[in-house]
Amino acid sequence: MDSRTEAADPSGSAAEPEPPDAAIPAAASRDAAIQTHPHPHGTVERPPLLRELVYVVGLFAVYKAGRLLATGRTDEAFADAHRLWGWERFLRLPDEGAVQGALLHSDALAHLANTYYATVHFPATAAFLVWLYLRRPAHYVWARRVLTLVTAAALVGHLTFPLAPPRLLAEAGLVDTGQMYGPTVYGADPAADAMANQFAAMPSLHFGWALMVAIGLMATTRSRLRALWLLHPSLTLLVIVGTANHYWLDAIVATALLCVALAVVHPPHRTATTARRHREPDLAGRPVRDLPGLVGAGR
Repeated sequence: MDSRTEAADPSGSAAEPEPPDAAIPAAASRDAAIQTHPHPHGTVERPPLLRELVYVVGLFAVYKAGRLLATGRTDEAFADAHRLWGWERFLRLPDEGAVQGALLHSDALAHLANTYYATVHFPATAAFLVWLYLRRPAHYVWARRVLTLVTAAALVGHLTFPLAPPRLLAEAGLVDTGQMYGPTVYGADPAADAMANQFAAMPSLHFGWALMVAIGLMATTRSRLRALWLLHPSLTLLVIVGTANHYWLDAIVATALLCVALAVVHPPHRTATTARRHREPDLAGRPVRDLPGLVGAGR
């Protein structure tokens, strides 16, 4: 009995087993860090849906109203078109006619290009924003702000630099594929078109928005093939030029505006902690005996 009493004496050399909770400080700290950033794409909460709908619809209404303010400046629009056509020749940019010539080899191809121009622009951008809103709230706020800046800058360009598209410029030698093959979103007489301002070619929001959609999807997806999203702005560029709705410089200026907006509005970024969450197993649900810090704890 004396030997058993000595072994139980706390002043002896044998130490009591360490409690399990004292052996996992590192695991607990990692768990706390993980739970601090529960969403792998940022911690920004999803904005209220009604507010966003009002915001987006209001922005579109202001843009459409602003575009229509620039109507009736026919002489100025054609003077700017002649000037821009000369700038493109001076810069040795490719002739828009080469792209249109490829489309005109097939009536079906020309019709398909017109359909793409008329039907893809708004739905693709809207679908992009809806997907971000539902799946990547932080990136949604970023993309919406970028698109707002680009659209506002484009509206200023439409008001200060009215520009007749190449399909209306006789010097360009191009045809209006929309009127010839259909469908078209513009009236035959630009001066009498009450639905759209046909002298708002500079810059091209068709291309600017399409490029932002591709950049946004590349930033928010992890597929090895995500670079294929660039097919959307590439195809859009060929369509807007081939249908003679825009000049090359319209797309170049839109790209410059987008670059400025992207430099001003920074995207959300994943911290080291959130990135590690994908590489490390979730420690919160594992039994105490399986935690790395417990190896040999009871010896």
